[in-house]
Amino acid sequence: MADKYVAYVGSYTRGESKGLNIFDFDPDTLTFKLREVFEINNPSVVHVSHDQRYLYCNCDEGVASFKILKDGSIVLMNKASVNGLRPCYLATDRENHYLVTAGYHDGKLTVLRLEEDGSIGGVTDEVFMKGLGSVAGRNYRCHVNCALFTPDEKYLLAVDLGMDQVKIYEFDAATGKIKLHDILRCELESGPKHMIFSHDGKYAYLTHEDKNYVTKYAYTPEHAVFTKLQTISTLPDKYDGVNSAITLKLSNDGSHLFVTNSGHNSVAIFRIDPETQMMERVCVLPTSGDYPRDLLIVPGRDSFVCVNQESNSMTCFDVNYEGRYIAMAGAPVPVVCPTSIQIRKIEE
Repeated sequence: MADKYVAYVGSYTRGESKGLNIFDFDPDTLTFKLREVFEINNPSVVHVSHDQRYLYCNCDEGVASFKILKDGSIVLMNKASVNGLRPCYLATDRENHYLVTAGYHDGKLTVLRLEEDGSIGGVTDEVFMKGLGSVAGRNYRCHVNCALFTPDEKYLLAVDLGMDQVKIYEFDAATGKIKLHDILRCELESGPKHMIFSHDGKYAYLTHEDKNYVTKYAYTPEHAVFTKLQTISTLPDKYDGVNSAITLKLSNDGSHLFVTNSGHNSVAIFRIDPETQMMERVCVLPTSGDYPRDLLIVPGRDSFVCVNQESNSMTCFDVNYEGRYIAMAGAPVPVVCPTSIQIRKIEE
């Protein structure tokens, strides 16, 4: 029998949206069937732990933890404060000892300890970052938009959109404490947004929301050194409208990079040359939805699901890399104000 999955779709709780949407997802047919909705305030980002046992999301109270049952259903364990405003990004370490959060509105990086049962414990360290601008300003004021561990988990990275920096912290896995190690400085007013590492951990990719491009770095684990290799636009050459390059994901085999364009309402796909590691833009095509926020790369096939916040939908596509096009598969899936998606295989 083919593998079956559960999809967890976070949303802003506006209008009829109630919180976490839980779907049965069939990757063979690219179909979603709504199973239930867990009511919680503004779970705009969802994260499944590396061992697939727990689900974490943000909420107005801070962060929430859920135990995932064998059939993919969830049971709330607890909610915890981050000593600040509702975060916008979550990550966990491989051993599920720590949860880290990024705060856009208050420019805060927070590390929380996780208990043995997966529930959220107390804050082990936190940093309110300092900027140059006014409280109302976007540029030159700290907006931590993404937080992630380096592949060896010796460092913690905080992507600061307002200050055009990626702050690199040494991470003590025994205590959960962090110490500033270095700063990766980006182009002024480029607005670095989201960052991921290649599957082998040798490279990093960073979107820039304000200038609509992706930067690729070679990563040296010793001393956490990032060496810029390439910068490439996520937009068609003649487009000059409003847009934000946001989420980026790698294909299952790591040979292609996907980036959402919110405003242009498209997905940009790049081929990664296995010899030179340079990116070549394959296509930039519509997602058939308004303001695409997140992407799910479908396991076992050349397909993806796009989460479209403002059109209240998810859209599914097959990818033809040689033909340089995508083909929509089925009708849009209705979801009110969706922002984030994660999946988990159902245990037999």
